Amino acid sequence: MPSPAQRPDDHSDAPPRSSRFQRLDGAAVRRSADGLQNRIATRFPDRTLWEVCGEVVGIVDEINGGSGISLRRVRAARLLSRLGMILVAIFLGGAVALAAAEVVTSGEAVGPLDLLPLIETIINDLVFGGIAVFFLYSVPERMERARVLRILHRLRSLAHVIDMHQLTKVPERLERGSRQQGGMDLDRADLTRYLDYCTEMLSLVGKSAALFAEDTSDGEVLDAVEGIETLTSDMARKVWQKIGIIQQQGA
Repeated sequence: MPSPAQRPDDHSDAPPRSSRFQRLDGAAVRRSADGLQNRIATRFPDRTLWEVCGEVVGIVDEINGGSGISLRRVRAARLLSRLGMILVAIFLGGAVALAAAEVVTSGEAVGPLDLLPLIETIINDLVFGGIAVFFLYSVPERMERARVLRILHRLRSLAHVIDMHQLTKVPERLERGSRQQGGMDLDRADLTRYLDYCTEMLSLVGKSAALFAEDTSDGEVLDAVEGIETLTSDMARKVWQKIGIIQQQGA
């Protein structure tokens, strides 16, 4: 008979340790971004698209490493908040103990009415102490949320930069000849590959944002991640429409 710890309804919601495919791997995202940058630099060394992909690699490194001055501030704030919570608890315990000791050592008969001021003092201390503890506990969480949202904002801006790189790469310009004539110095195959690289980068931006959703249940962070994933998916869909038109023209 299985023990209580082995029963099906007694389990953690986290992925099992033996599973490798129920969690987004930051190292794999980094390898994909680095490989894409190398491919773009090899195919289009004279264009800045590979440098944009380098920005994606840098942000993924920052997410995976958890480094930066902002994170150090969050850790310091978390330590200070825990110390503050301990001091508040000690202060409250001391205040209640002193008030109780004063009543006990007064030497007078203590009736129920005499205990009302003590009870009122204890309740007030607990209420204000609870507010102080809640505030101190939430400070690091708010700072961490602000740090994550700043990085997500950078990812959103990066998605728009990628979209700007493909914005002028329209199929109609293939028929206009050189740049001086309003065309492009890309043939049909190169333009298709260029746009395909843009869709891969947009997908990696969405995956980079999704890395933040692995270890948090913060509503604001999850909403921001979902917004970036929707944004990059919509942008990639428009690029694939261009690729479809190019393939139809070449058929």
